[in-house]
Amino acid sequence: MPNKSPAVTMQEVTDPQELAEARARRARFDRNEIWLQAHVAEIYRRHRGKYICIAGEELFVADTPDAAYASGKSAHPEDDGRFIRYIPKEKLPRVYAD
Repeated sequence: MPNKSPAVTMQEVTDPQELAEARARRARFDRNEIWLQAHVAEIYRRHRGKYICIAGEELFVADTPDAAYASGKSAHPEDDGRFIRYIPKEKLPRVYAD
């Protein structure tokens, strides 16, 4: 059976309005990521095996990614920089390489 890779199409965006919107969305994502990093130890300790959504610099926890996303979107519909992450049930060992 032949391996059929999905087609990838790339476009250069030059529209100033689209670029401004993308930069603003990225800034919202960055704020949410910075908020997560400030709280990561507690969140990972308390919510292993769960999905989290960070939206509006606030935490939403659920058993499924759809439920986590829906909670974040409902509370902060204006935040298109939200993201979801799964927290593994067990802490993974650190791997060190020389």
